[in-house]
Amino acid sequence: MSREQVGHFVRALAQANPAPETELLYTDSFSLLVAVVMSAQTTDAAVNKVTPGLFRAAPTPAAMAALGAEGIGKYIRTIGLWQAKAKNVAALAAQLVEKHDSQVPEDREALEALPGVGRKTANVVLNVAFGQSTMAVDTHIFRIGNRTGLAPGKNVREVEDGLIRRIPPELLRDAHHWLILHGRYVCKARRPECWRCTANTWCNYKDKEALPHQM
Repeated sequence: MSREQVGHFVRALAQANPAPETELLYTDSFSLLVAVVMSAQTTDAAVNKVTPGLFRAAPTPAAMAALGAEGIGKYIRTIGLWQAKAKNVAALAAQLVEKHDSQVPEDREALEALPGVGRKTANVVLNVAFGQSTMAVDTHIFRIGNRTGLAPGKNVREVEDGLIRRIPPELLRDAHHWLILHGRYVCKARRPECWRCTANTWCNYKDKEALPHQM
């Protein structure tokens, strides 16, 4: 896409969803961080089924660290990779207590130093909790970046850098949500629902899906 197309594409998504939000349930930066760690290779819906009980039992980093991996595991057994996630959440909670006065850090380097926190997780927390204009590229955004021509790239970092470079700065923070939700519900992996895409006019995808009754 040209930069002009990119602006029109993102603004079309914005018009359809003026106030986008994460679908993960959270109450503060700590619960958001835990929920995002839990969401790796798992749907937000699955995470939202287990975190309310966990957060009631351990609402603070100190309480989560005290619960420990075994205690955390009892609440999250239904999600993928639950054992590794329980271990990481217990360890990151302990580090928050020991190194950050029980506060979630606002900078990328400190976030990525926490157990179980990679670049994508840090980007989500920086975006949602701290209002930074980051772009967390998941499978949905990676697909959209390449399929539509919005920001083609061979890997997630190339797509991330392309999106940050090409999306108008005033739209960048919310674009993270617009693109994830668009990929989750409209621009799907196997059969994108192009007939109901508000940004269809600006998309460069060559094999656009017609209305079902026209197929």
